[in-house]
Amino acid sequence: MKSDHFAAIKEWLDSRSIPYREVRHAPTATSEESAKARGEDISVGGKALLLKVDDTFRLFVLSAALRVDAGRVRRHFGARKLRFATPEELRELTGLVPGAVPPFGEPITPFELYVDPSVARNDRIAFNAGSLTDSLILSSRDYLEAAAPEVFEFSKD
Repeated sequence: MKSDHFAAIKEWLDSRSIPYREVRHAPTATSEESAKARGEDISVGGKALLLKVDDTFRLFVLSAALRVDAGRVRRHFGARKLRFATPEELRELTGLVPGAVPPFGEPITPFELYVDPSVARNDRIAFNAGSLTDSLILSSRDYLEAAAPEVFEFSKD
């Protein structure tokens, strides 16, 4: 089943004349499974993580081959606390399950968006687009221009 997010993302990209490729696949639970289903290297995957930084939920996107460096995130925001959103919080705030969150802030999700430079190291970004069975692939340059995130380094191997 395609989510409202999937349609909203496509409409938003279409309104900006941004080309993309759709990939429909079996449900995927991990970044590795998603990359295989799309026929892409895992590094091309854009992993979107909803983190609670002190008292504010924020969306972070990095190459799916990497992990979040919590210390860098805390330092960037001068934060004391940092944690992942729980599956229940994620569902309440977005209507989505873990792994289905697209790498977009407003107007697709209601969060400030932060992107690690690892995303720009690839010529394209691939991501689950509001479901575990629907992915989109587009130019990293187009993604960064359209999403207009704050970019800072918060990844580690």
